[in-house]
Amino acid sequence: MTSAPAATTANRNSRPQTDLTVLRREQLSPHMVRIVAGGPGFAAYDNNDFVDRYVKIVFPQPGIDYPEPLDLWAIRESMPRSQWPYTRTYTVRWVDTAAQELAIDFVIHGDEGLAGPWAASASPGDRLTFTGPGGGYNPDPDADWYLFAGDESALPAIGAAIESLPADARGLALLEVDSAADIQPIAAPAGVELRWLPRGGMPAGDGELLVNAVRDAAWPEGRVHVFAHGERGYMKGLRDVFYVQRGLQRSQVSLSGYWAKGRVEDDFQAEKKLPVGQI
Repeated sequence: MTSAPAATTANRNSRPQTDLTVLRREQLSPHMVRIVAGGPGFAAYDNNDFVDRYVKIVFPQPGIDYPEPLDLWAIRESMPRSQWPYTRTYTVRWVDTAAQELAIDFVIHGDEGLAGPWAASASPGDRLTFTGPGGGYNPDPDADWYLFAGDESALPAIGAAIESLPADARGLALLEVDSAADIQPIAAPAGVELRWLPRGGMPAGDGELLVNAVRDAAWPEGRVHVFAHGERGYMKGLRDVFYVQRGLQRSQVSLSGYWAKGRVEDDFQAEKKLPVGQI
């Protein structure tokens, strides 16, 4: 883990804090868990209209005495950065304002990482604190068809995007997962093909499976709107496919690295601000 939590320019006004309670845990596949949370704190959740809405989940560092109730912004104003809680970025898979619930999906790889092990052992009644949501993507209603590409980290955002499409939408989703056991249901319009790409045990972030699938796919006629997110190396390869091979305009593409192989999020976010991390 990095020596200190990532720096940020956000504040309590731009990214307000929400405190929810875990209601249930659902095992979606061998490597993905869904946490559904709600409770009285849901009234403070300020939803937005982006399908890729994301939050920064707060994880207090063990061994540090934080004032209760936990207030991330007060902690960042009063305690040294080395003692700040860590945050991890996750997409909100769905929001049910009537039921006052929301769902967040977590990729699980044993004891690896911070958020995954927490989600794997979370129980009803546990606290879920986060800031946000942020976001910036919605499918272009004027596009002729849609292309989605990503690994497991992008599945929640891609699933939410696909399920937001009109019934007559056309498109292709190329989805890399560990194995066929990790395929999960997505309520796609009839005209949107879901093409799953099992790695067969190869570690996530290795190989060219996703990049090659996008490069070699037959693209329908018409103007495409692309949503491609996942491991940073994958996204660098896809950048060339979209802009060099296919000659797309920037306005047609939402492209971003959600994570980088061998990097925890604090280091990855810091690197994204440097030339080496630019996509």
